[in-house]
Amino acid sequence: MVRRRLSYAVSLALLASVAFPAAAQDLPAAQPWELGLSQDALARLDAKVDGAVREGRIPGAVVLIARHGRIAHYKAFGMSDLEKRRPMQPDDIFRIYSQTKPVMSIALMILFEEGKFQLTDPLEKYIPSFKDLKVFVGTDDKGGMIVEDAKRKPTVQDAMRHTLGLTNAGIRGPVERHYLEQGITFTKLESLDQEIDLLSKNPLAYQPGERWLYAKGADVQAYLIERLSGMPLDKFLEQRLFRPLGMNDTSYGVPSSKSNRVAQYDGPVEYPTPGNPGLDMRPETYDRFATRPFGTEGLSSTAMDFARLSQMLLNGGDLDGVRILSRKSVDLMTQNNLPSSIGDLSASGKPGTGFGLGFSVALDAAASGNVISPGTFGWTGAATTSFMIDPKEDLVAVFMAQKWPYDSAFLSEFQTMAYQAIAD
Repeated sequence: MVRRRLSYAVSLALLASVAFPAAAQDLPAAQPWELGLSQDALARLDAKVDGAVREGRIPGAVVLIARHGRIAHYKAFGMSDLEKRRPMQPDDIFRIYSQTKPVMSIALMILFEEGKFQLTDPLEKYIPSFKDLKVFVGTDDKGGMIVEDAKRKPTVQDAMRHTLGLTNAGIRGPVERHYLEQGITFTKLESLDQEIDLLSKNPLAYQPGERWLYAKGADVQAYLIERLSGMPLDKFLEQRLFRPLGMNDTSYGVPSSKSNRVAQYDGPVEYPTPGNPGLDMRPETYDRFATRPFGTEGLSSTAMDFARLSQMLLNGGDLDGVRILSRKSVDLMTQNNLPSSIGDLSASGKPGTGFGLGFSVALDAAASGNVISPGTFGWTGAATTSFMIDPKEDLVAVFMAQKWPYDSAFLSEFQTMAYQAIAD
């Protein structure tokens, strides 16, 4: 991996077509060709995003591409607020939904490096109510849940790679319906303590380690962060991660002084969500996280802040001389941590993709059907946001929008357009 730090020195050769906000002038930038990127190819990327805006596919977006530790392309498109016709700005703030999850994993690994736990520790060591969790295996003739003992105790690693056995509130099955009836949803939960208590009273949806199911493992991580650090989640993140990295616009809730920079949500806001009553995309529900921090979702951030977080990981754990994690911890987090019996995420519709500790990890470009380097890692958010880190190409690509339904196809197209710009 090439490790080049973002520094506070300002490049004198700023790309003329890139509009850098004043707050981001301390980040280094360079002409695309200096970084092995094609200006013409980046223009094609711009045309793609512009076209999506014109077609109404997305209301607006911010794109940031960095290579070799310097920003090559940083641009805003379309509208931040359709109703008020406010143009998108590069430093606009976005609700990042599930991009909150990898932040939890990074924070928890800080405590791992302090010797506070081992990944193979059973969760019951730190969450006593998780002792003797049962596992759902079917229903009886009256519709009651049949359970059995867990074949092994779920571990911290299971929580970080989504193999713990938890599920999500909904109507898919008895455990999901039970979550919904008990209010294990973000419209009703008041705290991590309450959520963990409720989760401990429900059976697991599957045997630990036998499936990958994208669920509430990040909330378990957030609970562990609070218990192991002795600090509220939001305070720990601010003091140990955001402030050291200069992620000045990442937080639970947006201060009133920055409210004019919040990109407004575009999409249906009805609740319950048709077909998925456990899902609530309303902005007012997201606003609850300002006073109720969770790990599954809740953070707001900017493209530049996520570029700084991504560059820290690409550098092997440090940025501007501030070390957040060791290189070996980042190596562990960004390799496929799934048990061999699972292998990859093919069963979840993501062939050629594994999962590390908080991130998806590319294993096979041909199987995934897109241009990508093995070892590339990152994640996405429900409002059509994403970040991607490619150690082989020394590349960071961030895309921020606020569009529901989640447009996975467009994020895949963005990935293609980012890679086609590589010209060296």
